Amino acid sequence: MSDSPLSSESPDLCLASGSPRRQALLTRMGVRFVTVAQDVDEQVLADESPEVFVIRLALEKARAGLSGRPTPDIPVLGADTAVVIDDEILGKPQDADAARAMLERLAGRTHRVLTGVALVDGEQEATRLSLSSVSLRMIDPAEIEAYWASGEPADKAGAYAIQGLGGVFVEQLEGSYSGVMGLPLFETHDLLGEFGIAYQRHWATEAR
Repeated sequence: MSDSPLSSESPDLCLASGSPRRQALLTRMGVRFVTVAQDVDEQVLADESPEVFVIRLALEKARAGLSGRPTPDIPVLGADTAVVIDDEILGKPQDADAARAMLERLAGRTHRVLTGVALVDGEQEATRLSLSSVSLRMIDPAEIEAYWASGEPADKAGAYAIQGLGGVFVEQLEGSYSGVMGLPLFETHDLLGEFGIAYQRHWATEAR
């Protein structure tokens, strides 16, 4: 378990994710949190839609984090993001060839990015789903090679990061920028409100 920049003796929640992007987005909201370890099987089940998949994994991650809470009254937030094209979920590339194939497939086309978010406390559970459409421009093979050499695509679903160098490939976005990054702020705000977490009280601290 580790602290966020806004952690305190009384965190608002636990984040069941090691993603620096999710941690940065939650910190931007002014939420005080600690991270908890979670270990779940991320395989897609037979006949499972992308929508059901991301919600299921978000819930499983949040539930897995319950045992790592510093106190039993703190809710746990889980999230999962999937890049989907032709109804197929693209995971993280295993190597340069996989990244190249993904980017060539996404280039010049529009794909969906789905992020499921779940908040649980052992008694109450709530979920939200963010759906965005992202269009990538055509990408030159040399650009793909240079992008892979940067190291950024290696741990990114769909082999690109909209908030990083991969943002230069994005021609159009319809939906949630933060959702494509991995934690949709609008939907997360809704969950916090449902659980009575008043994140706004930390904005002044975050601004400093």
